[in-house]
Amino acid sequence: MSGDRKPAAAKQQGAATAYPFTLRNCGTDVTYKAPPQKAVTLNQSAAEILIHLGVGDRIAGSGYEIEKTPDAIAEQYKKIPLLSAPGQEIKNEKLLEAQPDFVYGSFAGMFTAEQSGDRKQLHDLGVPTYLTEFDCSFHESVAGANFDMLYEEYRRLGKIMNVPAAGEKLAAEQQAVVRKALRAVKKRDTPLKVMWFYSTYEGTPWAAGPGGLPQHISQLVGAENIFADAKTKWAEVSWDEVAARNPDVIILADLTRGEPNDTAEEKIALLKKDPLTSKLAAVKGDRFISVPGSHMDPGYGSASVVPTLVDGLNRLG
Repeated sequence: MSGDRKPAAAKQQGAATAYPFTLRNCGTDVTYKAPPQKAVTLNQSAAEILIHLGVGDRIAGSGYEIEKTPDAIAEQYKKIPLLSAPGQEIKNEKLLEAQPDFVYGSFAGMFTAEQSGDRKQLHDLGVPTYLTEFDCSFHESVAGANFDMLYEEYRRLGKIMNVPAAGEKLAAEQQAVVRKALRAVKKRDTPLKVMWFYSTYEGTPWAAGPGGLPQHISQLVGAENIFADAKTKWAEVSWDEVAARNPDVIILADLTRGEPNDTAEEKIALLKKDPLTSKLAAVKGDRFISVPGSHMDPGYGSASVVPTLVDGLNRLG
């Protein structure tokens, strides 16, 4: 947790941010000299967080749109210029054309010279950045990854955007969603084994490993992630491994970016058609739980995965 958090009284009063200030983010000290007015979000879920903080009108552009925007924020989101094609990352030239005064992203792979530009390059141009602490290094597992890290991200962004009270409010609202859902968890003598099935690449499945929110959520609801021993938080596995570990329930990422086997329906069809996985009890018994794919990565929608998973496991377990 960050050491820059305000005393409780200051939080309640929503004290304005004092600029300039410096945060240590993913091992880099970043100085924010003024409230951003032309922020660029590198991905859709980052834009959604700023909208929920009440500063969507200060987003000058966004990218990597991979799914339908939730109805609650659709009107605000559609006003944001898209700086890349759906499912594509913003290129550095396009980013700089937007003349941002702040860049926020959820994936380290986007802050590269080949994509939107590395963070040092942007800092040298006088553009401060923020990269989620969940992905300081591409796909690397993060020790102790949990919801507290996400709540702290809301607080930090609230401070950066000079809406600290909004950051505290958003953190409290999401914490309440998670806590309410966990009260409905059914105790089991033996934990249910779950697979978080995100996508396939050239026929190879990718599943959630340790060091990310799927692993944390599994532990919260008393389930066992069958790939908790993987080397990365998103691991390239095999269907043989899936069959050998024999999950009780398969949690499907429902993606609408247009890649093969992206939607939950396509994943179910794939599992039922494959000679190996079609024999799994979870597949034969239709023991599937579907969640929007982006919610498996840290973002505003992540908290909603907890009640969805609790309800699904209670129903299927």
